[in-house]
Amino acid sequence: MIDPITLQQGTDWRAQAEVFDEIFFVFLTLGTIVGIIVVSYTLWNVYKYRDDGGEPDEDFDAPVVGELPTGQGGPKAKKLFLSFGLSAIVVISLVVYSYGLLLYVEDGPDTGDEGDIEITVEGYQFGWEYIYPNDHSQQNELVVPADQRIDLKITSRDVWHNFGSSDLRIKSDAIPGETSETWFSVSSEEVEEQGGEATYLVECFELCGSGHSAMKGQITVVPQDEWEEWYADTGNDSETENSSSVEGDLATPNLKASAAGGVST
Repeated sequence: MIDPITLQQGTDWRAQAEVFDEIFFVFLTLGTIVGIIVVSYTLWNVYKYRDDGGEPDEDFDAPVVGELPTGQGGPKAKKLFLSFGLSAIVVISLVVYSYGLLLYVEDGPDTGDEGDIEITVEGYQFGWEYIYPNDHSQQNELVVPADQRIDLKITSRDVWHNFGSSDLRIKSDAIPGETSETWFSVSSEEVEEQGGEATYLVECFELCGSGHSAMKGQITVVPQDEWEEWYADTGNDSETENSSSVEGDLATPNLKASAAGGVST
């Protein structure tokens, strides 16, 4: 387990993308340092113990093929068990560190029930339908507020799909008759960096038919006040926007979003 204080400051949660980027940076940095040390030490030994054509030193304890140091003394045994000990410390530390962060990614930040937004995502050949708590539904574009944990309940109405966004580091199976769960959060700072409206590509990562490559969508993140105004205008009636179709039933996503008025067609 890992202390939630390590993962969030005040109400600012660590998004999944930030957690995975941190894990990648830690492994890359540590791997680079260890690699430099190992390669440098190997090259130093190659130079130190090179065959220069002279008589070998009488005190030189040359390695023997098939010999395994027992750890009961001698420089070779000490070096071997020192390297094993340091390697074990590094590996165990990385396992504990990454496992704690992955538990956070799996469960999400502990915010209670207040303020969380739960949206049902239903995959179909070949698009995505998003159903909000007030039964409002949209095709292929999900509009959500910044600084909010968004819980997704993902399923499928026909064949196996896989809902995911590489930028947000989320990916979850969409299986007929079953529901998988994931979550994400985007900070208001990131929304401001993208000009007041952040957009992220949604793709299907499971081969699901002839239109698989065109099964794309979009997540649009807007400031909280704009989203509340947009959401209030959706009312309580279920509304389904139709995407443009190609060759009959091949639907392609509408990626021109309007935060104030929903999906434009």
